[in-house]
Amino acid sequence: MTSDALLNRLAKLDTNTVSDALDFLSLLGATYGLRPLWDCPKVVGRASTIQLGEKIDAKPTVHLISPVIDAVTTNDRILVIAGGKDGISCWGDILANAAKGKHIRGSVIDGLSRDIEGSESINYPVFGRGVTMISARNRVIQISSGEVISVAGVQVKQDDYVIADRCGTVFIPAAHIQEVISLGEKIAHRQDSMVQAVRSGRSVAEVMHDSAFEAINAGSNHE
Repeated sequence: MTSDALLNRLAKLDTNTVSDALDFLSLLGATYGLRPLWDCPKVVGRASTIQLGEKIDAKPTVHLISPVIDAVTTNDRILVIAGGKDGISCWGDILANAAKGKHIRGSVIDGLSRDIEGSESINYPVFGRGVTMISARNRVIQISSGEVISVAGVQVKQDDYVIADRCGTVFIPAAHIQEVISLGEKIAHRQDSMVQAVRSGRSVAEVMHDSAFEAINAGSNHE
């Protein structure tokens, strides 16, 4: 199945469902603390990884993240940025405008953003730990791109899959994307059935019994 087809299926799920699928498969990917920094829509895409680090000299350098944006040639990218420093921005509205022009789907930052109104004004999704006004210039630099990074305690590789919504951010290893989506679809179907069962008057204790969830992983479609 093509990446576009997988992304279309992933877009029909949410982070809660994908997190549950990863749990069933004993895979890491769900994060804590990477939330939407404005009321932005859900995003799904493929990771373009970026590692940041502290600037330790005064030499002028290319602004962080800008070379990665310039190099993007497809419309399925989400920038995944690690190494942000407490109190220091590693994203802003100029980068957001450049990313928007390259059809990048959004940014996930293990760090902070400034100028968040600028990202919001062009409908560019940004997920991260929070906002600040303090510039990265002369404080933070780009160390690498396209390499394996650690984001909120989760290992993320270039081209891994990303889903982020109002509940947070989840990364899915590319090697497991088909099984995660397939199981996620089963979970979504089961949970919809459980909601309907509760609304119809069935006992919530019965509907939410552990055995009901175990049946999902066993492949049962019975309520």
